Amino acid sequence: MTIGIMILTVLVSIGAFSSPKIMEDLIFYPPAVGRGQWYRFFTSGLIHADYFHLGFNMYALFLFGRNVELAFGYIFGDYGKWVYLLLYVLALLAALLPTYNRNKDNYAYRGLGASGAVSAVIFASILIDPTAKMGLIFIPVLVPGFVFGPLYLLVSTYLDKRGGGNVNHSAHIWGALFGIGFLILACRMVEFPIVQSFLQEVKRYRWG
Repeated sequence: MTIGIMILTVLVSIGAFSSPKIMEDLIFYPPAVGRGQWYRFFTSGLIHADYFHLGFNMYALFLFGRNVELAFGYIFGDYGKWVYLLLYVLALLAALLPTYNRNKDNYAYRGLGASGAVSAVIFASILIDPTAKMGLIFIPVLVPGFVFGPLYLLVSTYLDKRGGGNVNHSAHIWGALFGIGFLILACRMVEFPIVQSFLQEVKRYRWG
């Protein structure tokens, strides 16, 4: 499923790079969403600003998505890959709802990229394996996921409040929170103790 999402996203993104019409038809444009074009919540996750933006998101999805997909197979059995797909698709919506509420009358706003859904996958990965080492490309220090997660959210919240730039930090934040909430709720439905497992792993972690 991860590879399928990546292939679809790469193909559509590359097509949009050379076609302004495809880009305009799929991009997240709040006023158009208000006119009933709700599909833009989802199609905007298939297009990206440039090859670096596309490559970064797909690389992160490849790194974390495979492990999350395998874990979902263990937790949810034969339905695992579909629960994983549901997480990804719904995260595209959840990550952009606050952005839509803030910009529904902003005719200058445009948004695109899969970052919100990728954040949901990454934070689901943290909940599943909280002691796995993680880090940012521009900071050559790796820390366990249960430390990385809160730091990431704090930095993203600061950058979102500061404003400026072309990065939708709000989508990162809400995508991450949705990933956690979705997995906790889904695990309750199959009586899998994901929160207890998370806390036990953190408690057993040894520094150094």
